[in-house]
Amino acid sequence: MEIHQLRYFVAVADEGSFSRAAAKVRVAQPSLSQQIRKLETEIGQPLFDRLPRSVVLTEAGRCFLDYARQILASIGDARRCVDELKDAVTGKLAVGAIPTVAPYVLPELVKKFHKDYPEVSLELVEDVTDGITRRIEAGELDVALASTCRQTPGLQRESLGREPLLALVPEADPLAKQDLVQLDDLKSQRFLLLHEMHCLSQQVHHLLESRRLRPEIALAGSQLTTIAHMVAAGIGVSIVPQMMVKHQETPGCVSLPFAAPIPQRELNFLHNPLRFQSKAAAAFHREAAALLSGENSSTDDDVKH
Repeated sequence: MEIHQLRYFVAVADEGSFSRAAAKVRVAQPSLSQQIRKLETEIGQPLFDRLPRSVVLTEAGRCFLDYARQILASIGDARRCVDELKDAVTGKLAVGAIPTVAPYVLPELVKKFHKDYPEVSLELVEDVTDGITRRIEAGELDVALASTCRQTPGLQRESLGREPLLALVPEADPLAKQDLVQLDDLKSQRFLLLHEMHCLSQQVHHLLESRRLRPEIALAGSQLTTIAHMVAAGIGVSIVPQMMVKHQETPGCVSLPFAAPIPQRELNFLHNPLRFQSKAAAAFHREAAALLSGENSSTDDDVKH
Protein backbone atom coordinates (compact mmCIF):
# COMPACT_ATOMS: atom_id res chain seq x y z
CA MET A 1 0.00 0.00 0.00
CA GLU A 2 1.54 3.28 -1.14
CA ILE A 3 0.99 6.80 0.18
CA HIS A 4 0.14 8.13 -3.27
CA GLN A 5 -2.54 5.45 -3.61
CA LEU A 6 -4.18 6.72 -0.43
CA ARG A 7 -4.03 10.28 -1.76
CA TYR A 8 -5.65 9.22 -5.01
CA PHE A 9 -8.32 7.23 -3.17
CA VAL A 10 -9.27 10.18 -0.92
CA ALA A 11 -9.33 12.52 -3.92
CA VAL A 12 -11.76 10.26 -5.82
CA ALA A 13 -13.93 9.92 -2.70
CA ASP A 14 -14.04 13.70 -2.28
CA GLU A 15 -14.63 14.52 -5.94
CA GLY A 16 -16.94 11.63 -6.85
CA SER A 17 -15.12 11.43 -10.17
CA PHE A 18 -11.89 9.88 -11.45
CA SER A 19 -11.31 12.72 -13.92
CA ARG A 20 -11.80 15.50 -11.36
CA ALA A 21 -9.66 13.62 -8.83
CA ALA A 22 -6.89 13.23 -11.40
CA ALA A 23 -6.96 16.97 -12.07
CA LYS A 24 -6.93 17.70 -8.33
CA VAL A 25 -3.83 15.59 -7.63
CA ARG A 26 -2.25 16.52 -10.98
CA VAL A 27 -1.82 13.06 -12.42
CA ALA A 28 -3.05 11.44 -15.62
CA GLN A 29 -6.42 9.74 -15.18
CA PRO A 30 -5.29 6.32 -16.50
CA SER A 31 -2.44 6.31 -13.96
CA LEU A 32 -4.79 7.26 -11.13
CA SER A 33 -7.31 4.57 -12.13
CA GLN A 34 -4.55 1.95 -12.30
CA GLN A 35 -3.33 2.83 -8.79
CA ILE A 36 -6.86 2.63 -7.39
CA ARG A 37 -7.27 -0.83 -8.94
CA LYS A 38 -3.96 -1.95 -7.39
CA LEU A 39 -5.18 -0.67 -4.00
CA GLU A 40 -8.45 -2.55 -4.37
CA THR A 41 -6.56 -5.72 -5.32
CA GLU A 42 -4.38 -5.43 -2.22
CA ILE A 43 -7.38 -4.82 0.04
CA GLY A 44 -9.35 -7.59 -1.65
CA GLN A 45 -12.55 -5.62 -2.15
CA PRO A 46 -13.78 -2.88 -4.48
CA LEU A 47 -13.66 0.56 -2.90
CA PHE A 48 -15.88 2.27 -5.48
CA ASP A 49 -18.96 1.46 -7.50
CA ARG A 50 -18.35 2.79 -11.01
CA LEU A 51 -21.73 4.14 -12.12
CA PRO A 52 -22.44 5.58 -15.59
CA ARG A 53 -22.27 9.19 -14.42
CA SER A 54 -20.62 9.06 -11.01
CA VAL A 55 -18.40 7.13 -8.65
CA VAL A 56 -19.63 6.23 -5.16
CA LEU A 57 -17.94 4.53 -2.23
CA THR A 58 -18.78 0.92 -1.47
CA GLU A 59 -19.28 -0.17 2.12
CA ALA A 60 -15.60 -1.20 2.19
CA GLY A 61 -14.66 2.20 0.75
CA ARG A 62 -16.60 4.07 3.42
CA CYS A 63 -14.89 2.00 6.11
CA PHE A 64 -11.45 2.57 4.57
CA LEU A 65 -11.87 6.32 4.00
CA ASP A 66 -11.52 7.47 7.62
CA TYR A 67 -8.35 5.43 8.07
CA ALA A 68 -6.89 6.78 4.83
CA ARG A 69 -7.54 10.35 5.96
CA GLN A 70 -5.93 9.66 9.36
CA ILE A 71 -2.84 8.13 7.74
CA LEU A 72 -2.40 11.10 5.40
CA ALA A 73 -2.91 13.55 8.27
CA SER A 74 -0.32 11.71 10.38
CA ILE A 75 2.19 11.82 7.53
CA GLY A 76 1.61 15.54 7.23
CA ASP A 77 2.13 15.92 10.97
CA ALA A 78 5.39 13.97 10.77
CA ARG A 79 6.68 16.28 8.05
CA ARG A 80 5.70 19.35 10.04
CA CYS A 81 7.40 17.93 13.14
CA VAL A 82 10.65 17.59 11.20
CA ASP A 83 10.22 21.09 9.75
CA GLU A 84 10.01 22.41 13.32
CA LEU A 85 13.68 21.54 13.76
CA LYS A 86 14.45 24.46 11.49
CA ASP A 87 14.71 27.95 12.95
CA ALA A 88 12.46 29.54 10.33
CA VAL A 89 8.67 29.30 10.30
CA THR A 90 8.06 27.34 7.10
CA GLY A 91 5.83 24.68 5.57
CA LYS A 92 2.20 24.48 4.57
CA LEU A 93 -0.81 25.56 6.62
CA ALA A 94 -4.40 24.70 5.73
CA VAL A 95 -6.71 27.39 7.13
CA GLY A 96 -10.50 27.31 7.26
CA ALA A 97 -13.04 30.03 7.98
CA ILE A 98 -16.82 30.31 7.98
CA PRO A 99 -18.46 32.56 5.34
CA THR A 100 -19.51 35.21 7.88
CA VAL A 101 -15.85 35.66 8.93
CA ALA A 102 -13.73 34.82 5.87
CA PRO A 103 -14.33 37.86 3.60
CA TYR A 104 -13.97 40.36 6.44
CA VAL A 105 -10.96 38.92 8.27
CA LEU A 106 -8.88 36.76 5.93
CA PRO A 107 -7.74 39.40 3.38
CA GLU A 108 -6.03 41.58 5.99
CA LEU A 109 -4.91 38.63 8.11
CA VAL A 110 -3.38 36.72 5.20
CA LYS A 111 -1.66 39.83 3.87
CA LYS A 112 0.04 40.46 7.21
CA PHE A 113 0.82 36.78 7.76
CA HIS A 114 2.48 36.51 4.34
CA LYS A 115 4.54 39.60 5.12
CA ASP A 116 5.69 38.25 8.49
CA TYR A 117 6.08 34.58 7.44
CA PRO A 118 6.81 34.54 3.70
CA GLU A 119 8.04 30.93 3.75
CA VAL A 120 4.67 29.54 4.85
CA SER A 121 2.33 28.41 2.07
CA LEU A 122 -1.35 28.90 2.96
CA GLU A 123 -4.30 26.91 1.68
CA LEU A 124 -7.63 28.60 2.40
CA VAL A 125 -10.98 26.83 2.70
CA GLU A 126 -14.33 28.59 3.24
CA ASP A 127 -17.16 26.42 4.53
CA VAL A 128 -20.07 26.44 6.98
CA THR A 129 -19.40 25.45 10.59
CA ASP A 130 -20.28 21.77 10.20
CA GLY A 131 -17.93 21.46 7.23
CA ILE A 132 -15.11 23.33 8.97
CA THR A 133 -15.32 21.22 12.15
CA ARG A 134 -15.45 17.97 10.15
CA ARG A 135 -12.35 18.98 8.21
CA ILE A 136 -10.47 19.91 11.41
CA GLU A 137 -11.32 16.56 13.00
CA ALA A 138 -10.36 14.68 9.81
CA GLY A 139 -6.99 16.44 9.60
CA GLU A 140 -7.83 18.22 6.34
CA LEU A 141 -7.45 21.63 8.01
CA ASP A 142 -4.77 22.66 10.49
CA VAL A 143 -6.59 25.65 11.98
CA ALA A 144 -9.81 27.55 11.44
CA LEU A 145 -11.74 30.67 12.40
CA ALA A 146 -15.35 30.08 13.38
CA SER A 147 -18.04 31.08 15.83
CA THR A 148 -20.16 28.82 18.02
CA CYS A 149 -19.42 25.09 17.70
CA ARG A 150 -19.20 22.00 19.82
CA GLN A 151 -15.92 20.87 21.40
CA THR A 152 -14.92 17.22 20.90
CA PRO A 153 -11.79 15.12 21.51
CA GLY A 154 -10.68 16.02 17.96
CA LEU A 155 -11.76 19.66 18.07
CA GLN A 156 -10.55 22.31 20.49
CA ARG A 157 -11.73 25.90 20.40
CA GLU A 158 -9.89 28.85 21.91
CA SER A 159 -11.71 32.13 22.32
CA LEU A 160 -10.66 35.12 20.24
CA GLY A 161 -13.27 37.30 21.92
CA ARG A 162 -16.86 38.22 21.24
CA GLU A 163 -18.28 40.46 18.54
CA PRO A 164 -21.36 42.70 18.75
CA LEU A 165 -24.27 42.03 16.42
CA LEU A 166 -25.98 45.00 14.79
CA ALA A 167 -29.42 45.67 13.35
CA LEU A 168 -29.40 46.35 9.61
CA VAL A 169 -32.43 48.36 8.47
CA PRO A 170 -33.47 50.17 5.28
CA GLU A 171 -32.44 53.81 5.14
CA ALA A 172 -36.10 54.83 4.72
CA ASP A 173 -37.28 52.91 7.81
CA PRO A 174 -38.19 55.12 10.81
CA LEU A 175 -35.83 52.99 12.95
CA ALA A 176 -32.90 54.33 10.93
CA LYS A 177 -33.18 57.65 12.77
CA GLN A 178 -32.57 56.05 16.18
CA ASP A 179 -29.17 55.88 17.87
CA LEU A 180 -29.91 52.54 19.52
CA VAL A 181 -32.48 49.82 18.99
CA GLN A 182 -34.05 47.18 21.19
CA LEU A 183 -34.84 43.71 19.93
CA ASP A 184 -38.48 44.47 20.67
CA ASP A 185 -38.30 47.32 18.14
CA LEU A 186 -37.90 44.68 15.44
CA LYS A 187 -40.77 42.39 16.40
CA SER A 188 -43.12 43.69 13.68
CA GLN A 189 -40.43 43.67 10.98
CA ARG A 190 -39.89 41.06 8.28
CA PHE A 191 -36.53 39.36 8.73
CA LEU A 192 -33.93 38.44 6.14
CA LEU A 193 -31.55 35.74 7.39
CA LEU A 194 -28.95 33.34 6.12
CA HIS A 195 -29.89 29.70 5.56
CA GLU A 196 -29.96 27.67 8.77
CA MET A 197 -26.75 25.82 7.81
CA HIS A 198 -24.95 29.04 8.83
CA CYS A 199 -24.29 29.35 12.56
CA LEU A 200 -25.12 33.09 12.42
CA SER A 201 -28.67 32.22 11.38
CA GLN A 202 -28.94 29.77 14.26
CA GLN A 203 -27.60 32.40 16.66
CA VAL A 204 -30.15 34.98 15.50
CA HIS A 205 -32.99 32.46 15.80
CA HIS A 206 -31.93 31.64 19.37
CA LEU A 207 -31.63 35.34 20.17
CA LEU A 208 -35.17 36.05 18.94
CA GLU A 209 -36.58 32.99 20.71
CA SER A 210 -34.94 34.07 23.98
CA ARG A 211 -37.07 37.23 23.79
CA ARG A 212 -40.12 35.22 22.68
CA LEU A 213 -40.07 37.03 19.35
CA ARG A 214 -41.37 35.19 16.30
CA PRO A 215 -41.09 37.69 13.44
CA GLU A 216 -41.93 36.82 9.86
CA ILE A 217 -38.93 35.41 7.98
CA ALA A 218 -39.24 36.99 4.54
CA LEU A 219 -36.43 34.97 2.98
CA ALA A 220 -33.24 33.02 3.69
CA GLY A 221 -30.12 33.73 1.66
CA SER A 222 -26.67 32.26 1.12
CA GLN A 223 -24.51 35.38 1.52
CA LEU A 224 -24.55 38.40 3.80
CA THR A 225 -23.87 40.65 0.82
CA THR A 226 -27.12 39.52 -0.82
CA ILE A 227 -29.01 39.95 2.46
CA ALA A 228 -27.71 43.53 2.77
CA HIS A 229 -28.85 44.43 -0.74
CA MET A 230 -32.30 42.99 0.04
CA VAL A 231 -32.45 45.16 3.15
CA ALA A 232 -31.47 48.19 1.06
CA ALA A 233 -34.36 47.36 -1.28
CA GLY A 234 -36.76 47.65 1.65
CA ILE A 235 -37.72 43.96 1.78
CA GLY A 236 -36.97 43.61 5.48
CA VAL A 237 -34.36 43.93 8.23
CA SER A 238 -31.53 41.72 9.40
CA ILE A 239 -29.07 41.18 12.24
CA VAL A 240 -25.45 41.11 11.09
CA PRO A 241 -21.94 40.94 12.60
CA GLN A 242 -20.10 44.16 13.28
CA MET A 243 -17.15 43.13 11.06
CA MET A 244 -19.43 43.02 8.03
CA VAL A 245 -20.55 46.60 8.61
CA LYS A 246 -16.97 47.79 9.10
CA HIS A 247 -15.75 46.21 5.88
CA GLN A 248 -18.78 46.45 3.60
CA GLU A 249 -20.90 49.56 3.23
CA THR A 250 -24.19 48.97 1.40
CA PRO A 251 -25.95 52.13 0.11
CA GLY A 252 -29.54 52.23 1.29
CA CYS A 253 -28.81 50.47 4.60
CA VAL A 254 -28.24 51.79 8.10
CA SER A 255 -26.59 49.68 10.79
CA LEU A 256 -27.65 50.33 14.36
CA PRO A 257 -26.12 49.11 17.64
CA PHE A 258 -28.40 47.45 20.17
CA ALA A 259 -29.07 48.79 23.63
CA ALA A 260 -27.88 46.63 26.53
CA PRO A 261 -27.84 43.71 26.82
CA ILE A 262 -25.95 43.82 23.53
CA PRO A 263 -26.30 40.63 21.47
CA GLN A 264 -22.94 39.14 20.56
CA ARG A 265 -21.42 36.13 18.86
CA GLU A 266 -18.35 34.14 19.81
CA LEU A 267 -15.21 34.18 17.69
CA ASN A 268 -13.11 31.04 18.08
CA PHE A 269 -9.82 29.64 16.85
CA LEU A 270 -10.15 25.92 16.12
CA HIS A 271 -7.56 23.16 15.92
CA ASN A 272 -7.28 19.44 16.53
CA PRO A 273 -5.53 18.78 19.89
CA LEU A 274 -4.69 15.22 18.76
CA ARG A 275 -2.47 16.56 15.98
CA PHE A 276 0.96 18.15 16.05
CA GLN A 277 0.72 21.94 16.11
CA SER A 278 3.37 23.65 14.01
CA LYS A 279 5.12 26.98 14.50
CA ALA A 280 3.12 28.25 11.53
CA ALA A 281 -0.17 27.30 13.24
CA ALA A 282 0.92 29.04 16.44
CA ALA A 283 1.94 32.14 14.49
CA PHE A 284 -1.39 32.22 12.66
CA HIS A 285 -3.20 31.96 16.02
CA ARG A 286 -1.25 34.94 17.41
CA GLU A 287 -1.90 37.11 14.37
CA ALA A 288 -5.59 36.21 14.24
CA ALA A 289 -5.98 37.05 17.93
CA ALA A 290 -4.21 40.40 17.49
CA LEU A 291 -6.29 41.35 14.45
CA LEU A 292 -9.65 40.38 15.96
CA SER A 293 -8.93 42.16 19.22
CA GLY A 294 -8.52 45.33 17.16
CA GLU A 295 -11.63 44.59 15.11
CA ASN A 296 -13.79 44.38 18.21
CA SER A 297 -12.46 47.49 19.97
CA SER A 298 -14.52 49.96 17.92
CA THR A 299 -17.10 52.35 19.34
CA ASP A 300 -20.73 52.83 18.35
CA ASP A 301 -19.70 55.80 16.20
CA ASP A 302 -17.43 53.51 14.19
CA VAL A 303 -20.21 51.14 13.19
CA LYS A 304 -23.29 53.33 12.66
CA HIS A 305 -23.60 54.49 9.07
